Amino acid sequence: MKILYGVPGEGLGHATRSKVVVGHLLAQGHDVRVVSSSRAYTMLAAAFGKQRVLEIRGFHLAYNGLAVSKLRTAVLTLRTAPEDLRVNFARYRDLLGGFEPEVVISDFESFSYFFAKLHRLPVVSIDNMQIISRATLNVAVPRDERGNHQLARSIVRAKLPHSRHYFITTFFDLPLARERTTLVPPIIRPEILAATPSAGRHVLVYQSATTQQNLVPLLQQLPDQEFRVYGFNKQESHGNVQLCAFSEAGFIADLASARAVVTNGGFSLISEAVFLHKPICAIPIPAQFEQWLNAAQVQQMGFGRHFEAITADNLRAFLYGLPAYEAALAGYRQQGNEVLFAHLDEQLRAIREEQPAASAPPSDAWGGE
Repeated sequence: MKILYGVPGEGLGHATRSKVVVGHLLAQGHDVRVVSSSRAYTMLAAAFGKQRVLEIRGFHLAYNGLAVSKLRTAVLTLRTAPEDLRVNFARYRDLLGGFEPEVVISDFESFSYFFAKLHRLPVVSIDNMQIISRATLNVAVPRDERGNHQLARSIVRAKLPHSRHYFITTFFDLPLARERTTLVPPIIRPEILAATPSAGRHVLVYQSATTQQNLVPLLQQLPDQEFRVYGFNKQESHGNVQLCAFSEAGFIADLASARAVVTNGGFSLISEAVFLHKPICAIPIPAQFEQWLNAAQVQQMGFGRHFEAITADNLRAFLYGLPAYEAALAGYRQQGNEVLFAHLDEQLRAIREEQPAASAPPSDAWGGE
């Protein structure tokens, strides 16, 4: 089949996961074109070539300190959206030429979805975000997080409405609240699948919001612990704290051999840590409900702890409980990416068989669901 695949440019998690799925689709003989922006475009173009990957203008988050600024993000989006849409659709025409997609797959990316609706193409959603609106939560949302929950739920519900099917990647199981939805295990990149976990002495720390400049002295308050810190892109030694410059191979090696992981609530690293059976201390970035939910589920499942901030006392409490978290993680099982691939292949076969009947969109295709 001819497939258009949309990948958001914000962060590399979407690109890393989509790279795995695109590779599978190409191996199955499908003709795939990818649209993305920013760093995700760079990664995907390097993997699949610029003849398959088109750079578009993407959506970006605006930060206020460590937190996502809703106001600044909204202003930035409203200011740039009309021009971005015009440029993106012009680039779509340049990219496609004689290429006529039969289906669109979107990893929470909007412009490929708009293209699909304009051309009456079926949309398949593959991402972890839809769990916020298409499943029933089993954790209590605290009062100060309810506004973020409602905002996130509204945004997710408005994203990719009335898609043909939603595949939700998740390391936790929740009851589904909507039809045309399938929960599948997280997408794990080949390098992690090939890694051999071991129990080293160090704790891996990943800090994506590098404005937290007090991290090193904070970690030095635990002098009997060894920390390897990624996110500052520096190679420096500070006693028991080693700052590590970015290296994919080095990061994977340190993750596979870590005794534990300290991170924010980002889905990709948490999923990889769970797959490798590494206890997790999750400190979600404020005002990002999806990260809060991932962190809450880590604690709910006994895989680690969820804290609002990194402090020496919180880290001590987390490290004290490592044996219990290791026991809980020992029961987690995942057969690579085979479950998603099997479901996706089946969905694409069904679309091919039903293509003539699937060409007309529902009358309210542009509304919320």
